[in-house]
Amino acid sequence: MSRRLPPLNAVRAFVAAARHQSFTRAAAELHVTHSAVSRQIKALEAHLGVALFERRIRQVALTAEGQQFFGEAGAALDQIGAAAQAVMARAPVRAVRINVRPSFAVRWLIPHLPAFVEQYPAIEPQVITSTAAPARALDGFDVAIRRGLEGWPPSIQVRPFLEDEVQVVGAPALLRSLPVDTPRALAAHVQLSARTRKQDWDDWRRQAGVPRLRPAGRLQFDHLHLVLQAAVDGLGLAMGPTSLVAHDLASGRLESPLPHLRMPLQRYYYGLAPGAGAEALLFAEWLEGVRRSERF
Repeated sequence: MSRRLPPLNAVRAFVAAARHQSFTRAAAELHVTHSAVSRQIKALEAHLGVALFERRIRQVALTAEGQQFFGEAGAALDQIGAAAQAVMARAPVRAVRINVRPSFAVRWLIPHLPAFVEQYPAIEPQVITSTAAPARALDGFDVAIRRGLEGWPPSIQVRPFLEDEVQVVGAPALLRSLPVDTPRALAAHVQLSARTRKQDWDDWRRQAGVPRLRPAGRLQFDHLHLVLQAAVDGLGLAMGPTSLVAHDLASGRLESPLPHLRMPLQRYYYGLAPGAGAEALLFAEWLEGVRRSERF
């Protein structure tokens, strides 16, 4: 009789959390959010029908059932990993070419790639950054990721990826010196913006009911990842897409002073080039797993 296996992504999240005795450190290891780890473990507990952790204030501890499962599941994952390594060590090097915008590469893709490489060590991810739409890409690619449905060649079938929204973010030290508890308090701060996303501040101010609010100053950069780095360094406040600042918010490098005032953005989509190989299909499958685990 076949046995129904628990969801392996959830087992992996549990083993990392059990090893660290921390959901936060497990999230950092797996390059996902704290809430994603928490959801995976709750799903595993529901599957097994037992509690694996005792939740305490700022601390978790394994239950007796959790200790038992960790001892056996951790060893099983190690054995699976060793078996996969032995097989893939004899395989030729394979690659997947991923076309993304520079800011998405710096702020989302590269921080997540270690998880892909760990899962598929025989596949080499080659990141191609471009501000051009996929339909006008000069370099060939296997997978492209972009916001919205415009600019895709008709030969590519696009699939929905990450939903997203934008919010005000800034360095904790800056927000302590000049607190922001209402939209009007933003007038005391320098406004950081990207040339490619100049409208975000105006659109957000209209939604927040302060369309004529003027900032203390303005700084503009070519790319959004430069804007967000300037925000981390305390040069001003930025409009941060949650997809690109989630890890900074989780680590405390950035804070959102008005977290309830968020503005929806176009969602991300990904598409596979015609004739893309098995490597691209595996990368797409990995993207789908990330999409299910990361809900902002």
